[in-house]
Amino acid sequence: MKIGMEKQKPYIAVVIMQCSYAGMILLSKAAMSSGLKPSVFVAYRQAFAALALLPLAFFFRSKGGPPLTWTGLCKIFFISSYGLALSLNLNFAGLDYISATFGTAILSIVPALVFIMAVCLRIESLSIIEWHGMAKVLGAILGLSGAMAFTFYKGPPLYSTHENHHSSFHDKIHTKQEWIKGSLLAIVAQLFYSMWLTMQAPLLKQYPDKLRLMIMQCGFSCLTATIYGAAMERNISSWKLSWNIQLLSIAYCGVIVTGITYWLQAWVIEKKGPVFSAIFGPLALILAAIFSALFLRETLYWGSVLGGGLLVAGLYSFLWGRNQEAQNRAQQQLDHSVEEAHFEGITSISPDEEQGKNTQKDSIN
Repeated sequence: MKIGMEKQKPYIAVVIMQCSYAGMILLSKAAMSSGLKPSVFVAYRQAFAALALLPLAFFFRSKGGPPLTWTGLCKIFFISSYGLALSLNLNFAGLDYISATFGTAILSIVPALVFIMAVCLRIESLSIIEWHGMAKVLGAILGLSGAMAFTFYKGPPLYSTHENHHSSFHDKIHTKQEWIKGSLLAIVAQLFYSMWLTMQAPLLKQYPDKLRLMIMQCGFSCLTATIYGAAMERNISSWKLSWNIQLLSIAYCGVIVTGITYWLQAWVIEKKGPVFSAIFGPLALILAAIFSALFLRETLYWGSVLGGGLLVAGLYSFLWGRNQEAQNRAQQQLDHSVEEAHFEGITSISPDEEQGKNTQKDSIN
């Protein structure tokens, strides 16, 4: 029973992560709609994340571990600067020009990007001539196709809505130029985020203390984001916060998403690899579409249903291929161990057998 629960922990973790990401997009969109600047939002978010994780470092401080060199420190600074500070600034700047559902749909290109990067860096194995290899490729293609269908094909509305219905966080009408600008910013943001996600695996091998590593990345990204935010927003009034949706969004995204969820993500990457963590991204898209329809009054279309179906099919195809690959690898290791044991049993002679041979020689003599 305990072994079964241990196997299920990574799956439970990624579902919790995707739920938190869906909430992040919705709250972030609401905060942007209320006037919060993207660069200010990212700086505060990373600061909240670092402050939330610092107390945990005293309670869960790991013993030993490799020393942190200046080269390693510079590497962590560079990776966190482009992977967190830059990608978040680009993503939230683009979110100001697109809908919350579309902003979450862009996240679905991350699994394909991470899969390609991981294969190129030999972090993820791929055997295209095997069934499990073809299933993984098919899963990545279906996931990307579902994201594109979700994004570019609307189709008829799933239900009738009243045009005059309005909520305080309802998305404004965007021009075609704004939509393209926001989409490009969001896509580039996911490219940098995919690079950051892929680099976590080699970083964790070099520095296995996940909590310490995440605190350093949050701290460095906070420094970079603050410098960028100060250059972009020099009006001090843009940095003032009050008890409203802006503070709630910053606290949620900083503490829950960047702090706890990213640390949980590092644990999943250590156990299952970066592709496993990224392939569950479509769940956030489906959840965000449902929540957007309920709370932001966005209309759902049949294109969303088609895209969601392709995303789910791609997810199951990839997971099936990965599980088959793991079973084949385990079977090969077992067969190899049996062959080695058999070979050693043939070539090696036990002490009793050796004594028997010596006794036989003495009797002959």
